[in-house]
Amino acid sequence: MTIKKAVITAAGKGTRQYPATNSVQKELFPIVDLDGIAKPTIQVVAEQAIGAGIEEICIVIQPGEADQFQKHFSGLSDSEKKAFEKKSWGLKQSAMLENLKHAITYVEQSVQEGYGHAVYCARDWAGSDPFLLLLGDHVYISDTDRSCIMQAMQGFEKAGRSLYAVTQTPVTQLHLFGTLTGKRIMNDPPLYEISRIIEKPDPATARKELVTEGLPDDTFLTFFGMHILTPAIFKVLQSHIENNVRSKGEIQLTTAQAELADTEGAFAQEIRGKRLDMGNPLGYIETQLALARKGVFAREIMELIKND
Repeated sequence: MTIKKAVITAAGKGTRQYPATNSVQKELFPIVDLDGIAKPTIQVVAEQAIGAGIEEICIVIQPGEADQFQKHFSGLSDSEKKAFEKKSWGLKQSAMLENLKHAITYVEQSVQEGYGHAVYCARDWAGSDPFLLLLGDHVYISDTDRSCIMQAMQGFEKAGRSLYAVTQTPVTQLHLFGTLTGKRIMNDPPLYEISRIIEKPDPATARKELVTEGLPDDTFLTFFGMHILTPAIFKVLQSHIENNVRSKGEIQLTTAQAELADTEGAFAQEIRGKRLDMGNPLGYIETQLALARKGVFAREIMELIKND
């Protein structure tokens, strides 16, 4: 089944980037993309989705934040285009923004009830279709000729059930990520049938319950920051909301994903690439450096580093 819809969550308060987030949502912070064009982060994420074949995007936002996003995802006015008469790249970007504008729907998360609740807010928009789930403050850089999103989408076509993108992660970083294990059923790419998921486990728990055969010692499979979910996830989330199933006071997506894996079945696929979280100051710098080293300015960046 081909995935045509993507949900991008951008409803967080952005506390890790305060006070800059007093002025603008963190997902609208600018970065220089691989093509050398300066763009808000969420535009980079949206373009990656569209480039992988996604046709419709739902962005989950805070109440009253739509204007910020809509203002950006609009092309140049006729008067503004005059300033770009000799800048064809600018006119091209304007046309791209117009195309994105028509592909995007905005849904508000009325109350901050957690990541799972934010995803649940997109249930009416997603309907009965499986969908790609992305984070609005994560950028992905592939290590192959296929984008990270394309790798996940092709994996879903093989698996036919919800697919969670994962990457190998050392035990010292598990406190940052949802972690899982399962039986490997395919080697290229590595695909696993999930048997256990735990959100941010401590090392002792991971070593006891989450060891995956074939991985190096003290190395585990953790969420990569993108998932392809069947609409069954909304039934699980609805049940959690109605029955007040929470972890650390919030409706957690990981808890729902674990239940979905137990009931409907789900798979995990290793992605050949990097996940970059620009939602905190250090991650913001790391994201820009990684894009610079991989993008059109790579040679210039390396020369600057060498001559510094």
